[in-house]
Amino acid sequence: MQKIIVAVIILLSAAAFNGYAQNNIKFTEYNLKNGLHVILQKDNTTPIVAVTVMYHVGSKNEEASRTGFAHFFEHLMFEGSPNIERGEYFKIVQHAGGELNANTSFDRTFYYEIFPSNQLELGLWLESERMLHLKVDSVGVETQRKVVKEERSQSLDNQPYGRLWEETFKRAFTVHPYNWMPIGSAQYIDKATISEFMDFYKTYYVPNNAVLSIAGDIDINDTKELVEKYFADIPVGTKELYRPDAVEPEKTGEVKDTVYDNVQLPAIVHAYHIPAMGTEDYYAIEMLTTLLSGGQSSKLYKTLIDVEQKALFVGAFPAGLEDPGLFVTVGIANAGVDASALDESIDEIIADTRNNLISETEYQKLQNQVESSFVNSNNTAAGIAENLANYFMFYHDTNLINTELDRYMKVTREDIKRAANKYLVKKNRLVLYYLPNSLNQNGEEK
Repeated sequence: MQKIIVAVIILLSAAAFNGYAQNNIKFTEYNLKNGLHVILQKDNTTPIVAVTVMYHVGSKNEEASRTGFAHFFEHLMFEGSPNIERGEYFKIVQHAGGELNANTSFDRTFYYEIFPSNQLELGLWLESERMLHLKVDSVGVETQRKVVKEERSQSLDNQPYGRLWEETFKRAFTVHPYNWMPIGSAQYIDKATISEFMDFYKTYYVPNNAVLSIAGDIDINDTKELVEKYFADIPVGTKELYRPDAVEPEKTGEVKDTVYDNVQLPAIVHAYHIPAMGTEDYYAIEMLTTLLSGGQSSKLYKTLIDVEQKALFVGAFPAGLEDPGLFVTVGIANAGVDASALDESIDEIIADTRNNLISETEYQKLQNQVESSFVNSNNTAAGIAENLANYFMFYHDTNLINTELDRYMKVTREDIKRAANKYLVKKNRLVLYYLPNSLNQNGEEK
């Protein structure tokens, strides 16, 4: 029965907010005295509310000898508090007809619950409980050690191509802590003590390092009173927040390497260094990404899968990060196609973006795709709440939820070509051959 209720909530939420982002999204934002930034967005179309908290801590805030702390806390934050018994957090939300989840990135950790709007106060109480006095003890820590290690085993170590991103980032970044992935290393989680976990909690899981973003069927004044009730008395964090200032050196030559893994088909990765999200050139790179791999009519898909039939899969992915990140192309070769042939074909397509302006027809299609994607990102209460928090945390401009599309639309064909020539060049990239254990780099049996 609870699953049915949750499914109905999700459907109603999507229906209520579908198309809403095409209009101006109105919101209220302010700070509590303890530094918690609060964003409230009201839409009374459907009795749904999203209660979210974003903490400005991700894997880049970790020490190299203790990777995985941020991701570990994504799990530990559900362990309960003095007022919430262990294992009850999920049950409380589900029994109230809601759903919940969390995710960790290089730059932040995000928690959300979606409730019937008459359960708003419950959501605020739950989030305030774990912000104020999370239960960090040996039972919870040991339980989550096992969970996190199992998650890594299933999603990375024992998954075909599961370590591809990890192998890419640890070669592409030599100085910056983007060198390791958010899931971290099991060996470091095993070594960490309870006091280290508690110190991490008291440093980063504090109101002055968080954004509380609420969207949906709310009354603004009533919600302000509830926020005050549950969050105003939480003490401000006093520990110094570690913000890495490492700058990855500019690349002056192509780096090539090979990884052998338990996979069936060769894969090829090109990883180019790009500027941080929010910069002018980043928007041009985003547009270029859509051109290259936005659907089955995109350049990479159409050429390598439909026409040449060299790839089983191909895609381009910009890692939009708070600090300068990566633009990555990934291709998995078809049976009988070696990685070097796929490498050359991807190179030719990238070279074309450097040498030639895209056509007006391609450009118009590109703008339509980007606009559609932007609108769709704001078609649920949870999506709006998350985007509002992101825009404040990383851009210090919450109203970008209404205006960022203009930045994309200002990108010209010439901007796309210029960005390709500036960033998608060989001296600025890592080339990684990801091969079956049985093959060499030329696709031949060892």
